[in-house]
Amino acid sequence: MINVYFLLKINRYIKSVRIKNLGIFFLHLLGKRYIGIFLDPVYACNLRCRMCYFSDDEKRKALSHGRFKQEDLPRLADAFFYRALKLQIGCGAEPSLFPYNMELIRLGKEKKVPYISMTTNANLYQEKEWRKLIAAGLDEITLSLHGVTKQTYEYFMTGASYEAFHSSLRILSDLKKEYPGFKLRINYTVNKDNLQELSSFFEIFGNYRFEVLQIRPIQQLGNTAYNDFSWNAIYAHYDSVIGKLKAECFRNQITFIAPSKYDLIKTENPDSTLTDSTYIYISPRTCWQEDFDLQKDTYNSYAKRHHLGRKLLAKVFQKGKSAVETKKNLNYDIN
Repeated sequence: MINVYFLLKINRYIKSVRIKNLGIFFLHLLGKRYIGIFLDPVYACNLRCRMCYFSDDEKRKALSHGRFKQEDLPRLADAFFYRALKLQIGCGAEPSLFPYNMELIRLGKEKKVPYISMTTNANLYQEKEWRKLIAAGLDEITLSLHGVTKQTYEYFMTGASYEAFHSSLRILSDLKKEYPGFKLRINYTVNKDNLQELSSFFEIFGNYRFEVLQIRPIQQLGNTAYNDFSWNAIYAHYDSVIGKLKAECFRNQITFIAPSKYDLIKTENPDSTLTDSTYIYISPRTCWQEDFDLQKDTYNSYAKRHHLGRKLLAKVFQKGKSAVETKKNLNYDIN
């Protein structure tokens, strides 16, 4: 298992986007692993979180609850997994609704994917399901959280149970005694209405055994039930709340991931070019590129046909504004 957080730290320390792009080019040229596969195996969710597009009735209906068939998974693995540094199961939809996650993990291990993770709201699985996933080789489980208190949690995560979330945390904390190699991570999506209660985060969750805490400022994901996407509203109190969390994580040897206050107001992110080169999103509705044919193409064959190596090399020599894209994603500090 690779240490993905160490790699993220290295990425932050290297300031030159050209050097990063050069590294990606050589990894591509040498046939090495450098892509992250972000896979939604099923396009559905058991919740209607207010900050998520699944709270939009029209969007929810349009998604049509598509999912991959079990017989599609080996082809998917053959097409992509041999170039994958990481396989992320669950990106926007809820992977616990997919019945073949064990098969995905098995294929990932068979193809020697160094890091396999799953992101879930943790409301559906019991100890039996968690144990199977971890025993199969899942390297990391990320639990989505939108509130510290029961009232806020169940308000933002419509349909969720605060007790079920804590139950999963207890189970996973206990399983770490048997399987100390797997990581447990909590992702907290922050807005102006749930920022302040982060000050009591460790009073509520401090007894659980998790290794990573990430704070993710709200981003617009469509016509959602909650629609205050302004980061200005959290800017004034951001440093005081985040500073306390950072200090608590340091004391407890927990990896803390959050954007700096400065990153909230930046309008450009040069590392967006890296995301374009390494981020592969796959769902029942789309497979990376519009003209990628999963039945015929592989990552290598498609890259060769579209001269991807030349395009990666061209990014190394981009200058000025052409090398800096409008911010698509935040830069996160890893502590």
